[in-house]
Amino acid sequence: MTVDAPVLGRQPLWRRALAEFLGTALLVAVVVGSGIAAEQLSTDTGLQLLENSIATALGLGVLILLLAPVSEAHFNPVVSLADVVLGRRDRSGLTAPALGIYLLAQVAGAICGAILANAMFAIPTTLSATDRATPATILAEIVATAGLVLLIIGLSRTGRSVPVIATAVGSYIGAAYWFTSSTAFANPAVTIGRIFTDTFAGIAPASSVPFIAAQLVGALAGTAIAVALFTRSDPR
Repeated sequence: MTVDAPVLGRQPLWRRALAEFLGTALLVAVVVGSGIAAEQLSTDTGLQLLENSIATALGLGVLILLLAPVSEAHFNPVVSLADVVLGRRDRSGLTAPALGIYLLAQVAGAICGAILANAMFAIPTTLSATDRATPATILAEIVATAGLVLLIIGLSRTGRSVPVIATAVGSYIGAAYWFTSSTAFANPAVTIGRIFTDTFAGIAPASSVPFIAAQLVGALAGTAIAVALFTRSDPR
């Protein structure tokens, strides 16, 4: 969804899946690793969040720039789902079988990324005990995910370049850390990955279920708004 759809036909599925695995793994490693570093280096919670959000925004932008030519750099199941739904009419984007492979790669990558971040800081991998689910944070996840999906579809449909999309998506997530009470997970795979670290960026398994449900609702809303606002770009 971040580059022209024909790129998907030029790359074999195994290569695209590998890019999704690596991209999601590295994204979660950035989120969790920078959260651990922030927690170790700073005592102020606001400063910790600032450090975590800057690293995440920059890391996400870099990963999109690197891997968009291979897999379109989804790193997010709701982005992949939107790609399938919106691509059905003109047969562009992901096919349903490829979607399953993308989702497996993203979730596996997210879990491995969290484990890698724990290992880099010599922290044991245990399930998080951080409860995050409240009515306010669930609403925040709907808003954060809707905004992310709207942004990606809107930029894609108006023909923006990969560097522009990478900058915009990274900037949005960096901002959403602060304007949402949930710190904008906005990604079911990342949410699952963050279960496997009992650190600053972790989320308890019980909280992950309502978070993922909210993300799916937000993705549906964001897709509907994007379709209403942006026409499909001219394939020529």
